[in-house]
Amino acid sequence: MKKIIMKLADGRDLIYFDRDESAERDAPDLRPLDRVDSRPELRRDEATGDWITIASHRQARTYHPPAGECPLCPSRDGRLGEIPAADYEVAVFENRFPSLAGDAGRCEVVCFTPDHEAAFADLTPDAARLVLDAWTDRTAELSALPGVEQVYCFENRGAEIGVTLAHPHGQIYAFPFVTPRTAKMTAAAAAHRATTGRNLFEDLLAGARAAAERVVTAGEHWTAFVPYAARWPYEVHLYPHRRVADLTHLDEAERAEFPGIYLDLLRRFDRLFPVPGRPEGQAPTPYISAWHQAPRTGGAELALHLELFTVRRTADKLKFLAGAESGTEAFINDVAPEAAARRLREAL
Repeated sequence: MKKIIMKLADGRDLIYFDRDESAERDAPDLRPLDRVDSRPELRRDEATGDWITIASHRQARTYHPPAGECPLCPSRDGRLGEIPAADYEVAVFENRFPSLAGDAGRCEVVCFTPDHEAAFADLTPDAARLVLDAWTDRTAELSALPGVEQVYCFENRGAEIGVTLAHPHGQIYAFPFVTPRTAKMTAAAAAHRATTGRNLFEDLLAGARAAAERVVTAGEHWTAFVPYAARWPYEVHLYPHRRVADLTHLDEAERAEFPGIYLDLLRRFDRLFPVPGRPEGQAPTPYISAWHQAPRTGGAELALHLELFTVRRTADKLKFLAGAESGTEAFINDVAPEAAARRLREAL
């Protein structure tokens, strides 16, 4: 992998990742950009102890641009975007409208491919491996920044999720605090260790592998399964068989197998909801896919894993977080986990 670091016109970092060691990316950013006044503020909710980010400058961020004006496409034919090169493989840059910045963390955008019409599921295994390498690189770099407690790599896919740019991309947040879900997981893992003497996540993986009805697919180094108490209609967790803290600790065998397993999962998700008359008979499934990694503080028991879920419960119905879920965080799932796993196994 070759890594090339450049600067955008307003001083933000831009990083190209290429499989070809001879690749050259030297096109300058010719846009007349001023710096965005991005000063997010962290406030603690005294009732729960959770940190809330106030980022009012994000109201001005790019929102569903017209066709031909996507800022994540390569800069071609006189159209200038966030990526100055006329072509690229994977590109990462600091978000121009970040939720976290300065002492309050950092936000980056990860462009998976120059092809505006593609999806992550359309990538070749080699291209997906390059994205994994980029995630790993950014995890190592961002986790070393002063004040960063947790690095969170994720992809939002689909308008139903709230995506405002259709180009296939993800984001990375470097949080200056441990997020609420991660804090709950680390607390549960500590309690499990105190009670059983074992690691919670190793037991979750072992339990899923023993309960074959919840396994979706598995390889030599990874297993994808629906959790016993899934929160979302279709939710899959992907674990490496060897417990590691974060992406930087995966070995070469684990890295080599990941693309095939992950691409298989995404393609299964896209075949969940057949729609007559659509190409290949299915509707692209909106999803959130996210890596959960051990935080800097108190994360010794947490295991790296990916969580993939969709807000769609049928072809024409979405799972809305209404009164109970939004108001009390008490999830109610409409689909039995075992039935969801069976549907996903049959999807291909």
